[in-house]
Amino acid sequence: MKKILVEVSARHIHLTQSDLETLWGPGAQLSEVRPLSQPGQFVSQVRLTLVGPKKSFENVVVLGPVRKASQVEVSATEARALGLKPPVRESGDIQGSSPITIQGPAGSITLSQGCIIAKRHIHMTPEDAAAFHVHDKQIVGVKIENADRSLIFGHVVVRVRQDFSLAMHIDTDEGNAAGLTGDAEGTLLVDF
Repeated sequence: MKKILVEVSARHIHLTQSDLETLWGPGAQLSEVRPLSQPGQFVSQVRLTLVGPKKSFENVVVLGPVRKASQVEVSATEARALGLKPPVRESGDIQGSSPITIQGPAGSITLSQGCIIAKRHIHMTPEDAAAFHVHDKQIVGVKIENADRSLIFGHVVVRVRQDFSLAMHIDTDEGNAAGLTGDAEGTLLVDF
């Protein structure tokens, strides 16, 4: 069976154009520093500070392009350090999620909701989904094998869209649990 690229996604921010301008200044734009594996997605030049009740994280990257709703994604360990209890959710599902404050050089905003721990997921095109015999929103497992910390991730949601590129995304806690020091490969387990 074909392997799936497994990428570790560190804490990051997605912003609306309005929130970007509040934080970075009027007319601010996200410029691409480096492309991400998903088509059209990129690491921007913008770095901001996340502020929680217990701690702050500086120099947090903003990913582009701008979105319809602002959102912050952190690991469970980072959430505890910040003093937050965000839910595990798919990206974009922020209804009722944790509030968080974001500071930038031009101002700050407090999101009443928008901080989540991203649910582990696999991006696939419809053609990839057909090849793996899975469908959108299906829950699968992914086995990662290495010399020291092989494991199986359960409860992985399949996300199918034509503009996706085949890759699984996990957060830093999950990457550490698997002993990953960079990108890896995993095997899809459909009957999990």
